[in-house]
Amino acid sequence: MSVRPDFWLFLLVLAAGSIACRFGGFWMMRFVRIGPRLDAALKATPIAVMVGIAAPAALHGGWPEWLALAAVIIAMKVIRNDLVSAVAGVALLAILRAL
Repeated sequence: MSVRPDFWLFLLVLAAGSIACRFGGFWMMRFVRIGPRLDAALKATPIAVMVGIAAPAALHGGWPEWLALAAVIIAMKVIRNDLVSAVAGVALLAILRAL
C-alpha cells in the first residue's frame, strides 16, 4: 500500500489547525470568568461528547451497539471517567460482536 505525498501535507495542515484551535481556546479562556453556568456546561461536556460519538453507531446498529451504548452511559454515571467509559463500551461491543 502506498500513500500519496499530498496526504502527508494534508495531515500536517489538519494537525496544525487542530493544535491552533486547542491552544487558542486555552489562551482565550484565561480572559473568561467561569461562573456557575459555565462551570456546569464545562462539566456536562464529556458525557455529551461521549453520547454524541456513540449514539449514531447505536442508531444504525443492532442490539450489540445498543448494549454498548448503555454500558457507556452507565459507566459515565457510575465511574465518571471518560476513558474508562469509552473502553467499557468498546470492549463490550467487541465481545458481543465476537459472539
